[in-house]
Amino acid sequence: MDLTLLDWATIAFCSVIMGASKSGFPGLSILAVPLMAIVFEDTKQSTGLLLGILILGDIFAIIYHRENTRWQHFVRLLPAAIAGIIAGYFGLKAVTDAQLKPIIGAIVLLMLAVNYWRMHNKSENDKIPTPAWLALWFGFLAGVTTMMANAAGPVMIIYLIAMRLPKMEFVGTCAWFFFIINWIKVPFSINLGLITAESVKIDFMMLPFIFIGAFSGYFFLKKIPQGTFNTISQILAAAAAIKLLF
Repeated sequence: MDLTLLDWATIAFCSVIMGASKSGFPGLSILAVPLMAIVFEDTKQSTGLLLGILILGDIFAIIYHRENTRWQHFVRLLPAAIAGIIAGYFGLKAVTDAQLKPIIGAIVLLMLAVNYWRMHNKSENDKIPTPAWLALWFGFLAGVTTMMANAAGPVMIIYLIAMRLPKMEFVGTCAWFFFIINWIKVPFSINLGLITAESVKIDFMMLPFIFIGAFSGYFFLKKIPQGTFNTISQILAAAAAIKLLF
């Protein structure tokens, strides 16, 4: 990979973002997706590199939240999520790199729109109905979006909030879901050439930055209003996603 100093700085920044998103600021992770796609001329390469960073960040999250998981929700979502990953795998095989940049931009903007809708339509008295097909739909959508763009966070946020999980169980369930789902994506990503020995090397080089992000997330979670923090991150993510479209 022929990376400039600015490219390295952007990857390190995205690693900090991912670490912080895993430890307390889930809305922040969406910003890293378009930023990484902008860094690499080979956009598919960016998804593989980011997947490694995500898995390392997941490790911090599951250690911290190892006792805060509602496994029944994971079991409901997993089969459809695997089907979505397979669909996303074939989608990545079908598109060219030039086509993938606007696709990632569109997915990010769609997920931001979904998250905006969620934030402005939530109510303590409202709850999304929970028939069996709901887990199938959200699981499949999460699988497709995470395989193609590592952008399934807003999908899971909507589903788990609908389940009215307590805060710690919400974060713990989300952490374990993505840890296992991201590992399921690994063989598909290797087959597509998205994960290479060089990308894994860079992922491990970013480990200190992921740790800084995770520690910062734990520390600043009580200091900064999460709503304000998430709003800023989503505005920046939207700007980066729009750049990918044009």
